[in-house]
Amino acid sequence: MFIGEYHHNLDDKGRLTIPSKLRYELKEDFILTRGLDKCLFIYPKDEWENVIDKYRELPNTKDARNYKRFLLSGATTCEVDKQGRINIPAPLSTYASLTKECVIIGVGERLEVWDKESWDNFIKENEDNFSDLADKLFTPNV
Repeated sequence: MFIGEYHHNLDDKGRLTIPSKLRYELKEDFILTRGLDKCLFIYPKDEWENVIDKYRELPNTKDARNYKRFLLSGATTCEVDKQGRINIPAPLSTYASLTKECVIIGVGERLEVWDKESWDNFIKENEDNFSDLADKLFTPNV
């Protein structure tokens, strides 16, 4: 399970350091793709297979096709180099508005990569709603 928040900078070649603790959990290669809310998703291979299995079960509707196109067209296999970095392809970097400062967060079965300013804005815009959200998600209906 991925947890935590890590701050790293993109280098001039579009490479991002993945913390060693996370690299160990990701194993040798993994999937990087567009995520929701203008971030990137990183899935270990075994979890990616679970995602693909769920997609195979989706109906052949326009919404399902469009979502598959969105997620799968940006997907790429990544490997960490000897310095612990991954190369983020330009289309993915552009999609997530990655500039210099990035935040990598653990979200259970995957990691998310955010531009620091976007992440800070997300927290600021939503911090007053997290308590209500927790109540809705975790309080049983009576």
